[in-house]
Amino acid sequence: MKHQDLIDKMTLEEKASLLSGKDNWHTKAIDRLNIPSIMMTDGPHGLRKQLDGAIGINDSVKATCFPTAVTTGSSWDIDLLYELGETIAEECLQEQVSIVLGPGVNIKRSPLCGRNFEYFSEDPYLAGNLACGFINGVQSKNIGTSLKHFSANNQETRRLDISSTVDMRTLREIYLTQFEIAVKNSHPTTLMCSYNKVNSVYSSENPLTLTKILREEWGYNGAVMSDWGAVNNRPLGVEAGLDLEMPGGSTINDKKIVEAVKNGTLDISFVDKAVDNLLDIILTAHDNIKNDYKYDIDKHNDIAVKIATEGAVLLKNDNNCLPLNKDKKILVLGALAETPRYQGAGSSHINSHKVTSLLDGLSNLNINFEYAPAYTLDSKKKSDKLLDNALALAKNYDTILLCVGLTDEYEAEGFDRTNIDLPISHNNLIESVATLNKNIVVNIQCGSPVSMPWIDNVDSVLLSYLGGQATGEAAANLLYGIANPCGKLAETFPLKLEDTPCYNYFPGDGKNVQYREGIYVGYRYYTTANKDVLFPFGYGLSYTKFGYNSLAIDTNTYKVGDEVKFMVNISNDGSFAGKEIVEVYVSPHSPMIDRPVRELKAFKKVFLNKGENTDITFTLNERSFSYFDVDSNKFIVDKGKYDIIVARDVNDTSLITTIEFVDGNTTDKHLSEQSWYNHPDTNVIDEKDFCELYKMPLPEPYVPPKKGEFTIEHCIRDMMPTSSFAKFIAKITKAIMRKVTHSKDNDPGLRMAYETFISTPIRVFPAMSQETISLQGCEAFVTMANGHFFKGLHRMLKDVSNQKKVKRAREQENL
Repeated sequence: MKHQDLIDKMTLEEKASLLSGKDNWHTKAIDRLNIPSIMMTDGPHGLRKQLDGAIGINDSVKATCFPTAVTTGSSWDIDLLYELGETIAEECLQEQVSIVLGPGVNIKRSPLCGRNFEYFSEDPYLAGNLACGFINGVQSKNIGTSLKHFSANNQETRRLDISSTVDMRTLREIYLTQFEIAVKNSHPTTLMCSYNKVNSVYSSENPLTLTKILREEWGYNGAVMSDWGAVNNRPLGVEAGLDLEMPGGSTINDKKIVEAVKNGTLDISFVDKAVDNLLDIILTAHDNIKNDYKYDIDKHNDIAVKIATEGAVLLKNDNNCLPLNKDKKILVLGALAETPRYQGAGSSHINSHKVTSLLDGLSNLNINFEYAPAYTLDSKKKSDKLLDNALALAKNYDTILLCVGLTDEYEAEGFDRTNIDLPISHNNLIESVATLNKNIVVNIQCGSPVSMPWIDNVDSVLLSYLGGQATGEAAANLLYGIANPCGKLAETFPLKLEDTPCYNYFPGDGKNVQYREGIYVGYRYYTTANKDVLFPFGYGLSYTKFGYNSLAIDTNTYKVGDEVKFMVNISNDGSFAGKEIVEVYVSPHSPMIDRPVRELKAFKKVFLNKGENTDITFTLNERSFSYFDVDSNKFIVDKGKYDIIVARDVNDTSLITTIEFVDGNTTDKHLSEQSWYNHPDTNVIDEKDFCELYKMPLPEPYVPPKKGEFTIEHCIRDMMPTSSFAKFIAKITKAIMRKVTHSKDNDPGLRMAYETFISTPIRVFPAMSQETISLQGCEAFVTMANGHFFKGLHRMLKDVSNQKKVKRAREQENL
């Protein structure tokens, strides 16, 4: 161990204390040994440093709000993510923050996940490589990162205790690969475990993922921390490889670690290893703190404009409607043009230095336009008068720009969406204006896919996603050709929700969610099942045209382990300079096991002036052609032929060459020929098929507990259906939250806080409240919820009295 001498000087109690935070954002200091405290903050797309004494998650220092991961993901630009990381690190230096909690790389299993805006893609190869760019950028400034949330965390519903039931092959190929890529290539300072269970074992105490795979197989030597409140059994977590519990402020689990070591149930070597991992980070981070560092606010805003521009996706442009003519007056409709939705809601919410709306962006370009809101931002309020006024104005214009999207109440951390529709008022606006036979351009602000029933009736669609504080400037530049769109979708836009492969298996039964679709996530399903989509993975248009001219390869015969190198020539055959994302997919001819028809294995983004062409070299390795074999517990390559497809998107086949591996696996590993996994043409997956894939007994169906059966392992949500007391407490708590934060019921921050409160297992409350709530108080609450109100009340009052005595005793000791 690196810090053995220092560890030898520490008492057991000091070691245990270091393994939990001081408060919400700091590690503990041990002054006796000159071990300092360091600070960490939220911030996948900006710095969210909480103000001292702040109550709401939006109360933080001013910072640059960059585009969210859904937007940066669609840039497909590793260098751009590096620049983003560098820039956020500069803001950390000014605020003396040592670790920024990001990036988030969880796979977009379903478009309904309320936190998808914080994640890059449905594809692990793309997500992992973009994460590398971000991590390398941040850490180039000696600021730490925290790769999250590890692992199989793909929904917000019951996120604190849901168990992801996923077969090992799917776990390794889809839900761990992006972490593996980032760990092996970028060595993130820390890694954050998720709340959920994976196959009935909490992520915070899972030795398979935290030690065997992460440390022993991937060689990770950083520190692992918990998500805030994700700890279940602390001693088991230490043994499994969880080094730091966050947030801090409670000594409950510190004492459990000490007790476990003393009674022999936890070996001291595990504690020492965790301490060593943390000391390595704390001491290095403290040495890197700079005093009086200042970043350039205007420069950072310019970078935010650049990133928002690169991540926007042009989805449709019939009759070259875009770019618009600067000399022609247009009508702009939609309240989001004036008050943009530019970031997601939840723990990543940035207190922006400034916000540029679309109207601001148009004004900055001196565009002549008229504006009307057309709908209210509160979807519950009718907007017939606003719509009527908008339609009356629309009759006087040939070109109409409609700004629509998902408002905050539709997607946020803490809860999932229930559909993929835009608000009714937004769809009504588009459909009504479309009947006027005008040139219609739609600009969409959202954090995840939406359905577009009106798509055939509009000329152009520009998807801004969540473009950060400079979203309006970027959109205006794109709409008027100041910049050329170059983003491509990092996720599939389905025609309808029912088409999604996990439609019948999301978000689970309340305790378990079965990943029955296996490896067929996103485009892997749609391409293999030959299912139509609204817009495919990797899709995005430009104002220019790119030619895919040739694919040159030296040989078509290889042995497993050989690198496969080839060269692609592309050209800009249009009249605009622009960037093209060249995508490379691998397609096996006769696989020995069920596999998607094609998978992304390489990509590059290149800039070309009009008339210019360039050669691009790609290199594929053994992993590019492999799949995870459960029997041998490793990735293997089948003998046989493979197509290498160079394409504009996943459904394109612009250039193809065929290679052959003359050696490799020859054992047929197929599931039964009747299995869904060999014929994934529907999203109804037989339980027998899934059992054959899962290879373990499935969890018993969840039976909700009733009054009289509650324990501290349950949450208030479990209790509310049959306990009037629990329902009353939930109602009162929500009212208090509303009053303290001055929020309305549809405020996403309030909803996140409330959903977290009622979904948190009761046993977590003491640690999360920094022991304001005691374990005895929790047990008393459960007694009352079980119908024994006065018995529980007596226990609670007794506990309050005992806590007062303890507090007075501590005060006397301090005197």
